[in-house]
Amino acid sequence: MTVGTAVVTGAGSGVGRACALGLLADGWTVVLTGRRRAPLEETSRLAPGQDRGRAVAVGADITDPAAVDALFATVKERFGRLDLLFNNAADTMPYTPTEEVRIEDWNRVMASIATGTFLCSRAAFRMMKEQSPRGGRIINNGAPSAQAPRPDSVAFTAAKHAVAGLTRSLSLDGRRHDISCGQIDIGNVTPEDRPQPAVRQADGSLRAEPTMDMRHVVDMVRAMAALPAGVNVQSVLVMPSSMPYVGRG
Repeated sequence: MTVGTAVVTGAGSGVGRACALGLLADGWTVVLTGRRRAPLEETSRLAPGQDRGRAVAVGADITDPAAVDALFATVKERFGRLDLLFNNAADTMPYTPTEEVRIEDWNRVMASIATGTFLCSRAAFRMMKEQSPRGGRIINNGAPSAQAPRPDSVAFTAAKHAVAGLTRSLSLDGRRHDISCGQIDIGNVTPEDRPQPAVRQADGSLRAEPTMDMRHVVDMVRAMAALPAGVNVQSVLVMPSSMPYVGRG
């Protein structure tokens, strides 16, 4: 298994935290990134003692170009190279009819998901193409909504469509620099600290749906990260088999 230095955005909770801990268990050095430092440090404390020294918390707002540049400058200064970027961070908003979506909420969701993924990927490209040996891997956290959206989710759906486009463009543009880019679309994951919330259905109703354990997501990200250079999972959807998706409208 090839390991090195990884950056995980949104590493203070949820998918980001779980995948960061999984990468640490595989021997990666993981830079934990997010707006608030306290949750990042909590992620580090959750790692077993032998892994904790390879978890480094670096606070950064990924919607801010200067903050992103500073983050990757820190990675370069401390570790000399970047082998893996997991673009995971995302702001969301409640289900809202399109005509009632505030521009402030639209901009916030688009900035955290689409712009944040672009800014971090741009910085990663700059490092990966110049380092020796050159190259690396980017994994983007997409969503089933980019293929089959839920009602009243226009901002999130548009942002995840942007991520899908970024994944394809980064994969194409990265070829000549030995940079691979793939995407994981994640279905319903069992919440750790609360009941499963009701989610919007195609007919507009709300109901709870089947979920899966977070470990299945972590296992897939670890498998993608462990691939040798020159091999890529372009896109993968991990979801409960009974979750409404195909034909959900």
